[in-house]
Amino acid sequence: MAASCSLVCCREEDDSDKAVIVRFSNGSVKNASKLDFTMYKNTDEQNPRKRGRRIVAAETERLAYVGNNFGVGSMKCNNLCKYYVGVLNKQTMQMEVHSAQLFNMQPVIPGEATKSATAQDTTLTFRDKVDSLIEAFGTNKQKRALSSRKMNQVGSEALHQAVAKAASSVIDEKGLEALQQEVDESQEDLALHLPPCTADADDPEDVYPFESLLSPVEFEALEQAGSKMAALTSEELQKMRDEGRCQSVVRFLENLPSVDEARDKTVRCAFYLSLLIKMGHQRSVTRKFGEEEGCPRIITNKLLRTFTVETFRNGRVENMVSSSMRVKLAAFSLALLLHMGHMTADLTLLHRDLGITEARMTELAKSMGLTLSKPPRVKAEEVGQSEHHRQASLVLPLIKHDKFMERRKRKKMR
Repeated sequence: MAASCSLVCCREEDDSDKAVIVRFSNGSVKNASKLDFTMYKNTDEQNPRKRGRRIVAAETERLAYVGNNFGVGSMKCNNLCKYYVGVLNKQTMQMEVHSAQLFNMQPVIPGEATKSATAQDTTLTFRDKVDSLIEAFGTNKQKRALSSRKMNQVGSEALHQAVAKAASSVIDEKGLEALQQEVDESQEDLALHLPPCTADADDPEDVYPFESLLSPVEFEALEQAGSKMAALTSEELQKMRDEGRCQSVVRFLENLPSVDEARDKTVRCAFYLSLLIKMGHQRSVTRKFGEEEGCPRIITNKLLRTFTVETFRNGRVENMVSSSMRVKLAAFSLALLLHMGHMTADLTLLHRDLGITEARMTELAKSMGLTLSKPPRVKAEEVGQSEHHRQASLVLPLIKHDKFMERRKRKKMR
């Protein structure tokens, strides 16, 4: 009769305690005892993105193999699944279960990259060959031109070194991954930061659905915070108006609907809009954002997840509000104002609350396909007496605005 064994669960393990399972890309190994394995780990233990990086090397008499758990050659299944391996103790007949991670071992031919680099370094370009001919057989004028060009080249190399030194200091301060993320975001189109849009909807309220701005669970969580907004007195609203804070919110709180359902929806949206405007003026946001105003935890997590980017600085991860995230905040605020104001929003008040330019706000409204109202013409003596706000309305079908390209005049050289 075969002996039975029992399973034993081990303690909670970290990345350094995980078992290693290797897979060779070019086939299976016949004699694993002849392989010499070595594991390397990243020396930066403080960076949460780098401290878990590992490199496994295996050497044989004929070939060397290398595998890692980061970069292009890593196996994506480590992020999607959890793997476990069992180790049987034949004396106690107990099998210990340990967490494991997979490595894809790929063959590496030593010296291949060095040889190609050496062959490339010894190859002269066409410009270098011409310069050698000028130095040997060129006229005095050609030699003076060559000397002047080389002097300018030395100056440009010094400039490149200074720029590289400044760039390395910026990378050390902010982190390379954060800079790459900001560059990728700056290159993306403006439409990527707009709320989800259904352009072929039959109802204007369904073009930018309210559920994509606030889910039903998040809307229910704003009940208590919305009641506090509804309880603000006229003196408190006047104080907010005098301080110039959240004029878009004050305008709705001063003219609340009489119907209970519409009134409740307006005050909840007004509280959420005030948080969006407040976040638009922040550089970095912590987990305690909105605690003074009584913001629910589910709303704070939504704001951090949707309108911030994570960056590593000063030994810890921070949530930064980048320039592209400010554009996203403005787009979601405009969509929320449309639902609060019967598909009409005041662009003038919104761009003042968010602290962005009117031209940027107008460009954002055009990218959302909104209809813009032109300010009425007034006489010259009435310009300073009256102030006209620019309105944006959602009218079906959406308008596709042509992008204005400004052409600057060149100055004539004399």
